Amino acid sequence: MQNTANKNHYSLNRDLNIDEITQIDRWDIAIIGGGATGLGIAVDAASRGYKTLLVEQSDFAKGTSSRSTKLVHGGVRYLAQGDIKLVYSALKERGILFKNAPHLAHVQSFIIPCYTLFAKLKFLIGLKIYDWMAGKYRIGKSSLLSKERVSNLIPEVRQSQLKGGIEYFDGQFDDARLAINLAQTASQYGATLLNYAKVTALKKDNNGKIKGFTFVDKESNESYTIHAKTVINATGVFVDEILTLAHPNHKPMVRPSQGVHIVVERSFLGGKSALMIPETSDGRVLFGVPWHSHLVLGTTDTPLNEHSLEPRALDTEIDFILNTAGEYLNRKPTRNDALSIFAGLRPLAAPTDDKESTKEISRDHKLIVSDEDLITITGGKWTTYRKMAEETVNQAIKTGQLPPAPCKTVNIKIHGAENQTAQGHWAVYGSDAEPIKSLIIDDDRLAQQLHPRHAHIGAEVVWAVRHEMARTVEDVLARRMRILFLDARAAIEMAPKVAQLMSDELHKDDSWIRQQIASFNDLANGYLAEPFYSKTTDS
Repeated sequence: MQNTANKNHYSLNRDLNIDEITQIDRWDIAIIGGGATGLGIAVDAASRGYKTLLVEQSDFAKGTSSRSTKLVHGGVRYLAQGDIKLVYSALKERGILFKNAPHLAHVQSFIIPCYTLFAKLKFLIGLKIYDWMAGKYRIGKSSLLSKERVSNLIPEVRQSQLKGGIEYFDGQFDDARLAINLAQTASQYGATLLNYAKVTALKKDNNGKIKGFTFVDKESNESYTIHAKTVINATGVFVDEILTLAHPNHKPMVRPSQGVHIVVERSFLGGKSALMIPETSDGRVLFGVPWHSHLVLGTTDTPLNEHSLEPRALDTEIDFILNTAGEYLNRKPTRNDALSIFAGLRPLAAPTDDKESTKEISRDHKLIVSDEDLITITGGKWTTYRKMAEETVNQAIKTGQLPPAPCKTVNIKIHGAENQTAQGHWAVYGSDAEPIKSLIIDDDRLAQQLHPRHAHIGAEVVWAVRHEMARTVEDVLARRMRILFLDARAAIEMAPKVAQLMSDELHKDDSWIRQQIASFNDLANGYLAEPFYSKTTDS
C-alpha cells in the first residue's frame, strides 16, 4: 500500500518528497509528466493504493495544461465533424468535473449571434443534439434568442443585420489551479510528486523491459535513479523525447498544434455570457470567454514542426483573432488592448499525409504500450483527463502485473472542493481560502495587496511556496495566481514583491531575487504586444 506517513492534508512539500524518493526501493507506477494527464493518473493510481511517483521537468502544468481556452466542454466543433464518441465521453466527464471540483469549474452561458435565419435553425438543431447527448449530465437547455435578448446578454455584439441567436450551456474553469489541486489530491492519497525533475534516461531490466528511469533534480543538480513496476510517459508534446530515450531512431508520433489566446478587458463583450463564433474564415470556431473579470479570445490551430516549453504567438495568429473578434464586436480590439497573449501546444497525432490539416486530426487520446512495456498516453483534452487516467492505470495494472483495484475517481472530490463559500478571487482556493487568510494573523504584512489592479495579497505567495510547491516567481504569477495570463504588465510590476516574499520562505539571497525578477521580466514581455519594463525594477 501507499506510504502516507507525514502527508499533510493540503501540502505539497518538495523536500519531504525527495526524502521519500530515496527511501522507496520500488514504485508500482512511475509517471513522467506533470500536466493534466499525468496528474490525473497520479490521483487515480494513488487512490487505488498503488505506490505512485510523478516527476515533471518544469513546474506542474507549465506547458499546454495552463494554456487552454478555459473550457470544460464536449466540443461543439467535434460534433459538427461527426466525432460522436469523443463528444459523448467529454459531456459525461464535464458533469463529473462539475461535481468533484465545484470551486474551479462552473456552468457558463454561451451565445452564438446569428446574422441569417438559416444560421439560427442550423445551430439550434446541432445544439439540441448536443443537449440530448449529455443525458443526465445536461447542464442547461439550448434555446432561440431574439435580437433584443442577444443584445441584453452580450451588449457589445455587432447589431447590424443581427437576426437573433442561440444560447447554449457548457463549462468554464481555471486549468492551472485544477492542476495544482490535482497534485494536492494525489499527495493526500500518498503519491509522491516532484517538479523541476527532468528524466534523462530510461532503465531496462534483464529482459529489456523498462522498469525505471534516471532524473536530475534541477535545483540541486543531483541525479536519482528509481525503479518501478510500470513507467508511464504522459509528457504531452514531449512524448517523442521520452520515446527516443528508449529508441534513438523513434519516428515521431506527435505533431504539435499551436493555440493562441488574447486577453482583453471584459468590457469588450459586456454581460456575463460568453461569445461563440461558429464559422471563422478558416472554418474553425472562436470563443470570447469571461475569465477572472477579463475576456479570453481564442483560439488558433496552427501546425508546427517543433515544440518548446514557452511557445510564442505568431503575428498571423494574433491578427486572425483580433480581426475575427472585431467582425462581431462593436469595439474592435487591437494589439494595444491586449493585456496578455499566450500560446499553448496541443499534442496531436502526427499525420501520415503532410497535407493533413490539424482540424482533420482526431482530438481523442491514444494509449500505446511499447515492446519494452513503456506506456505512453497522449492527445485528449482537459475535459477528459479523468477518463484518460482511468484507462491508463487500468493498462498499467495489466502491464506491471499489479494487484487489481477498482477506479475511484468518479466520486473523489478534488482538493479544495469541500467549501465553496469563498467569493471573488478567493473562490478558486475553495477550502484553502480561510487557511491562507489565517497566515495574516502571524504577519499582518501579508495582508498587503500586491498590485492596485488585482486583489491578490502577500499571504497567497507564502501559501504557494509552503503548500503548492511554487519555486519561482513565474510559478506564482503564472500558475498559482493567474496574473501573467491576465495582465502581463501588472505581473511584471508585482514580481519584485513576490520575489522578496519567496526569498524569505526559501531562504534565498539578494542575487536570487535579482535573477528571478530579470528572468520573469524576459518571460513576461513575451506575453505582450510591446515590451514593458516596470519602473520598480532594476531593468
